Amino acid sequence: MTPLAFQSEIEAFLTALRYEKNYSPRTLDAYSRDLFEFTSYLTRGLQDDSLKLEKIDHIGIREFLGWLYRKGNGKSSVARKLATLKSFFRFLHSEGRLAVNPARLVKSPKLPQKSPRTLSIQEVDSILDLPDASSAKGLRDRVMLEFLYASGLRVSELVGLDMQDLSLSQRLVRVSGKGRRQRLVPFGKRALSALEAYLPARLRILSRQGCRKDADALFLNLRGGRLGVRSVQKKLAEYVRLSALALNVHPHTFRHSFATHLLNNGADLRSVQELLGHKSLSTTQRYTHLTVNELIRTYRKSHPKARERE
Repeated sequence: MTPLAFQSEIEAFLTALRYEKNYSPRTLDAYSRDLFEFTSYLTRGLQDDSLKLEKIDHIGIREFLGWLYRKGNGKSSVARKLATLKSFFRFLHSEGRLAVNPARLVKSPKLPQKSPRTLSIQEVDSILDLPDASSAKGLRDRVMLEFLYASGLRVSELVGLDMQDLSLSQRLVRVSGKGRRQRLVPFGKRALSALEAYLPARLRILSRQGCRKDADALFLNLRGGRLGVRSVQKKLAEYVRLSALALNVHPHTFRHSFATHLLNNGADLRSVQELLGHKSLSTTQRYTHLTVNELIRTYRKSHPKARERE
């Protein structure tokens, strides 16, 4: 039996994720790799096709997880692969291909709650002010950084923006997020000012390079093509080095800072959830403990009786 056991079931599952859930190609590749690894584990040493789907039980899945740990996989990696299996077997059960879902009884490993790294407002400003406004590259980079912070965009959402996604008069941007879910996100006057300065430079790039398939893209490289995720990451790393901040800052750090600063200044959790494009409120709630810590610091600093016994 080849490692591509249950190939028709896996293909049906991935097709459903692609067309019904609108999962991205990158996510589908990750699911495919996880399922390939699982079927390879199940079929190791087998010389025939004696393994049947209905023979897989929760014990076999737990043994697979134990094998992953022995291979050196960490808890987060094992949890992700188990989530893939849970989705796969839930799909098969809902489609009537399996009478029982064997993954239902398998618990996910408990993961430590990590605090998202955030920047202070001063640290954000020290990075946003760095791009050189006298060059097309600098003008573009300033808008890029402003949008990461002003609207809390994922870097993939940022580079996917087209000109028609912008409403300058309303200061709104239409964002296509995970699962191709769309949302409207506002941006501030500072981001608008940077955008208005960049747009003429963007047109000059297009006029020099001629008509291109990426002509609608908001963020262009100097050859007139759409800016990529990796380019944004590299450019941000360069600006962080220039800022002399001894921090590990990546594009998602701006998103974390966006959410935390909103909550610290009184925004409600549901509104922040909508702005971030989180499907589940529990994903947004990880920021709340940061705001609680901020409240505690403010209280201890400001209340006249808070420090009497310290």
